[in-house]
Amino acid sequence: MNIFIVLLLSLILTGNSFSQDLPHYMSDAEKDLYKNYTPPGSNLDDTNPPPTEVRTMAEWEQVQGIIVAWNQFTPIVRQIVDYAQEEGLVYIVCSDSNTVKSYLTSGNVPIVNLKFLLAPLNSVWCRDYGPWAVYSGISDSLKLIDWTYNRPRPLDDQMSVAFANSINTPLYQTIAPPNQLIATGGNFMVDGNGTGFSSRLIVNENPTLSLSQIEGILDSYMGIKRYVKMDLLPYDVIHHIDMHMKLLDEETILVGEYPPGVADGPQIEANIQHILNNYLTCYGRPYKIVRIPMPPSASGQYPPSSDYYTYTNSVFINRTVIVPVYGLSLDSTAIRIYRENLPGYNIVSINASSMIASLGAIHCITKEIGVNEPIFFSHPKLLNTVNTLSPYEVKSYIKTTSGVSSAKVYWRTDTTQSYNSVNMTMTLDTFTANIPPQPLGTNVYYYISATSNSGKTNTKPITAPEGYIKFTIENPTSVNQNLMAAESFYLNQNYPNPFNPETIINYNIGSKSLVSIKMFDVNGKEIRQVVNEIRNAGSYDIKFNGLNLPSGIYFYTMTADGFLVDTKRMILLK
Repeated sequence: MNIFIVLLLSLILTGNSFSQDLPHYMSDAEKDLYKNYTPPGSNLDDTNPPPTEVRTMAEWEQVQGIIVAWNQFTPIVRQIVDYAQEEGLVYIVCSDSNTVKSYLTSGNVPIVNLKFLLAPLNSVWCRDYGPWAVYSGISDSLKLIDWTYNRPRPLDDQMSVAFANSINTPLYQTIAPPNQLIATGGNFMVDGNGTGFSSRLIVNENPTLSLSQIEGILDSYMGIKRYVKMDLLPYDVIHHIDMHMKLLDEETILVGEYPPGVADGPQIEANIQHILNNYLTCYGRPYKIVRIPMPPSASGQYPPSSDYYTYTNSVFINRTVIVPVYGLSLDSTAIRIYRENLPGYNIVSINASSMIASLGAIHCITKEIGVNEPIFFSHPKLLNTVNTLSPYEVKSYIKTTSGVSSAKVYWRTDTTQSYNSVNMTMTLDTFTANIPPQPLGTNVYYYISATSNSGKTNTKPITAPEGYIKFTIENPTSVNQNLMAAESFYLNQNYPNPFNPETIINYNIGSKSLVSIKMFDVNGKEIRQVVNEIRNAGSYDIKFNGLNLPSGIYFYTMTADGFLVDTKRMILLK
């Protein structure tokens, strides 16, 4: 469908050839239109899945910039542009770049790192209709994915085509049967390792597709191997999960919290419990849940008696996180929670009270675009331990299209001191290094740095060296009384690794304990329990046979009397 027909259709449907003040939710008039609405198609781009496996990037990965749509809430969008242009490019979709430049200048916003895309729009909600960044394989060439938008807003639905053409990047669209998928960006989060999260809105809005077909489309277009779906909330009209939760990293979920029994609180708690009961992280561990208040209105009212105020609707832009605030007493609490859980990030806020009645905030009007040559890290963070005798192995899968020339671990035990560095050694894209053992009570702060053969350097976390990963050498008596007088509990790396089909796993028990060792695939699904019994103190070897398993990355986790000892990664290579 050419742009003239799209424009004409928009005139017929909405009476306006360019953007309008449309709410995040579907208006009554749009609900009537949607009954007989046919989304626009495109003959310019590919409606087939990408020809090779892809990986959808996580929001906290390195981005070249973000997209914003210029029409509504321009004072808020101007502040977003101001913060974002310090971290990367800002792609501004608008009808008149000179007007935008004048408005930015009048607000003392520098005109730097800006790119303008002149294209017609219906609305500001580019999170929902904008493209998704994916990579061939793990971290090869950048591609874009575009869904069928779940609103009768044809100009918005065509924006991804215009954007992909403007940056000369392949676009793959789910707009034609049998792969037509209706979806919205605010209802989708991804961990960068093949796990996606949505509410069951995705099921309701695709009644002609079975659940397995929906999951198959997301797998073939976006590399989603595991799809977590949660029940709808009673009072969240748009049913977008970014209004009450946010992934902070691969293993941490920020969850909006109401007072007990209030508004959507009971259903949010049920959904989170469903995740904890049925899913592990991509590293085979329980998710960490961080609570953040869902604030009431200034008069103390909660939905449905007030607007849907939320602090989870924030956005990552490299080393900066923009958080919505509302001039409420809980604003400072929300900012503190972000800073405590995202060390090293520049946590900034924008008052979103003028837009929240439209059921959206900062995340809803921004869309990130990944860099062209990412350095991908898959690293299970070291957890608190009672081990004071053995080194702490830091392991990370690191991948980039030009190859990794070097990787290092930087560590310290005092944030006022400089970091120590240790070179990492490589085996099949998995890099390892050891941090020396430390005495009880020590806090260890570390990060990983890698440099590609093309000369690019990136870190995990992205905020290093100011940001870091922290673990503590804990006193066993403060962790678990059943482990008191314990000499050492530790899980060793399997040998050989990679292996085919057998490998040996060694572990040590410091005192009589109920020991469990479980195997998980890369998606966090338990595939085997190899140990589950009470054992006396000592060192043990177990043989693991992967004869009936496919080649790939697996994880094994050891607990003693319910206390997590360690998680290791192994590679089956047939």
